[in-house]
Amino acid sequence: MPLRVNPALCAGCGLCVRTCASGALQMAGKRLIIDDGKCVLCGICAQSCPKQALFIERQASAARREQDGSGVWVFAERAGKMLPVALELTGRARALADRRKSAVTALLPRGTQDEANQLIAAGADRVFLCPSPFLRDRLDAPYADWISNLVLKEKPEILLFGATGFGRSLAPRVAARLGAGLTADCTGLDIDPETGLLLQTRPAFGGNLMATIVSPHHRPQMATVRPGVLPAPVPDPGRTGEIALLDGPEKAGLVEIIEQTAREKSAGIAQADVIVTAGRGIGPRKNLALVQELADKLGGQMGVSRPLVDMGWAGRECQIGQTGTAVSPRLLLAFGVSGAIQHLAGMGNAKTVVAVNTDPDAPIFSAADYKVVGDAAEILHALLERL
Repeated sequence: MPLRVNPALCAGCGLCVRTCASGALQMAGKRLIIDDGKCVLCGICAQSCPKQALFIERQASAARREQDGSGVWVFAERAGKMLPVALELTGRARALADRRKSAVTALLPRGTQDEANQLIAAGADRVFLCPSPFLRDRLDAPYADWISNLVLKEKPEILLFGATGFGRSLAPRVAARLGAGLTADCTGLDIDPETGLLLQTRPAFGGNLMATIVSPHHRPQMATVRPGVLPAPVPDPGRTGEIALLDGPEKAGLVEIIEQTAREKSAGIAQADVIVTAGRGIGPRKNLALVQELADKLGGQMGVSRPLVDMGWAGRECQIGQTGTAVSPRLLLAFGVSGAIQHLAGMGNAKTVVAVNTDPDAPIFSAADYKVVGDAAEILHALLERL
């Protein structure tokens, strides 16, 4: 899917050269020269051209029809070590591949033998390891080169990424290079039994409904899934699989990291074993102190629903839900949380849920194991007194 110029329309004005942030364009007299190796296919030059002489040659796209390719691929992201979302995706990929009678492949850049074995135990049939130094700094361009070239060669049917900060940046670049679609921030993945298409479910319209999206014409079908939304698979140490060592990208791209400074960061609610959550029904702001106190006494952390973040009562790092953090604690206590669909999507993997709300018909009760119809502050005071 390269960038091309129609010489009959090009006026040689050089405006496109000035708008190109990647340095992929230069003028040789009145002739425009395109460096495909530097072009990131952003399309800004084509939009800025007054003669519409530039275009992306989409007929050369790597997109494929649904009958082409097979297998479910997972990008097993690492940040010093393999992230938990890699195993979550691999477990779900195993279920999808079983429905399609195909194999699961995990892409593990700069990974270890032990991490590869963990992926196999989680459901992978083969793991591609790549020790390339160009993948060390987790920059988008070399990763996109590596993954795109592998996909063009192997032709998988499905390609999954974790919706981490890096995954959200990398997956769209890979999709653009492959001419494929991409569904972001999915909360559920399944296979349509009639068509065999990947059913990609995510909240839509501000979380007021759930949309199921399909990609019937292009391959691979691509999706990002938020960490913590899918349950981690039970490892099977008896599973066997192939571990292959692959060559990596041949260049590092245009960006070079000169220096990195580490920032202290708490584990956050995503890894908490016990979470006490407050919603708008908690009452006045001072009642948040009760929620925090209960969380401390239980050895857990405090979470909130989105309205409390919007009102400035708590930081976004405390927010649970589709637009916040997906959590999977052993115990979640929800006080005054109504249970909007995007909030329920973020707490869907909690092992045990206790909900307190004055409204007996509150949606939160549909996800609760223990349901208390009552005033949140009164129940909090009673629990704290008992503790």
